[in-house]
Amino acid sequence: MATLKVPAQVPSPAEDSEQLRKAFQGWGTNEGLIISILAHRNAAQRKLIRETYAGTYGEDLLKDLDKELSSDFERVVVLWALDPAERDAFLANEAIKRLTSNNWIIVEIASTRSSLDLLKAKQAYQARFKRSLEEDVAYHTSGDIRKLLVPLVGIFRYEGDEVNMTLAKSEAKLLHEKIAEKAYNDENLIRIVTTRSKAQLNATLNHYNNEFGNDIYKDLGTDSEDEYLKLLSAAIKCLTYPEKYFEEILRLAINKMGTDEWALTRVVTTRAEVDLQRIADEYQRRNSVPLDRAIANDTSGDYQNILLALMGHDD
Repeated sequence: MATLKVPAQVPSPAEDSEQLRKAFQGWGTNEGLIISILAHRNAAQRKLIRETYAGTYGEDLLKDLDKELSSDFERVVVLWALDPAERDAFLANEAIKRLTSNNWIIVEIASTRSSLDLLKAKQAYQARFKRSLEEDVAYHTSGDIRKLLVPLVGIFRYEGDEVNMTLAKSEAKLLHEKIAEKAYNDENLIRIVTTRSKAQLNATLNHYNNEFGNDIYKDLGTDSEDEYLKLLSAAIKCLTYPEKYFEEILRLAINKMGTDEWALTRVVTTRAEVDLQRIADEYQRRNSVPLDRAIANDTSGDYQNILLALMGHDD
């Protein structure tokens, strides 16, 4: 369930473009006007605004936003203004280029998007960076991490609900055997995680839990400092319980000594049109605090205002 609130009567892209242009003029930028427009338009509407703005003023709206805004507010507005596929391409490239390891962002994009959305992100990546996402992931990783990530970003998963219970039972047994042997990099274990449909994988993990008495995350030892094991566990959680994965990301982002604004911004901008309400429900269940209140307590100013608007709580 999305949290984005779009008014019943939406102004034309030309009107929105004119108002955004006005927001940039004068002595100071009108951040409230920018929020009131962009934080209440869906992806298709935002794309039309960008096209109309370019056609009318001969300038790129994203560049004007980048020029007029600053800090965390600038980042959230620009990420939100991007088409979802462009945004994923940008985030993936940023994660690959950063010196500190951000492989889990690649896992997140590859495992929480639909097959079609992942394909669109890969097409956007090629269009912008003139390379494939797969080749960049392969070039910047090695060993077991490469063995996991390259097929994870390369697959086009079956999206249907059909499940083969016989296969689920046999693959649950295989997973349990390999994990018991600590053969975490076994090619069949990786094959199951990186190729099976989400419905099939859920059936397999349900059988794993029922048959062997532990959920797979406990058996994988997710407290391990081993990066490959953390990524493997994150991939499984993203594929089967994305709201639990994102709740954990938000909890760590908000509860740190100092907010992790990049993580907070990424989750809100990428999930507001998808399942942010489900994530918020999971956050409240896990932490006994509403997510919007936790965000309000940990942020301020225009950055706080746009995050709350994207959560549907700016009234």
